[in-house]
Amino acid sequence: MSDDEPAREPVEGDARIDALERRLADAQQREDLRKRPKSPESDADYRAGNRVLADLLGGVLGGAVIGYAIGYFTDTNPWGLLAGLFLGIVVAFRNIFRAAGKRPGE
Repeated sequence: MSDDEPAREPVEGDARIDALERRLADAQQREDLRKRPKSPESDADYRAGNRVLADLLGGVLGGAVIGYAIGYFTDTNPWGLLAGLFLGIVVAFRNIFRAAGKRPGE
């Protein structure tokens, strides 16, 4: 059997086949709408959310690592770690607030 030829001749006037063809056309139309490219606004929102997450994680983890290193070398480990965490959180939230104040195109 060839891919170019149908398996059988179409039956004219069969209500079941007509209903199936309408359902297939509707499903194809819904699938085309679903696969349509997303709007640039939603992409910008996604990037902004990722940036907020990266700023928050980077600030906290970076502050923790730097604070631990300073505490380790100065022999004030729990206080160095706590100070580094605090400063990392402050820097992370400052970056998030700055990013929230910007317009999307900037």
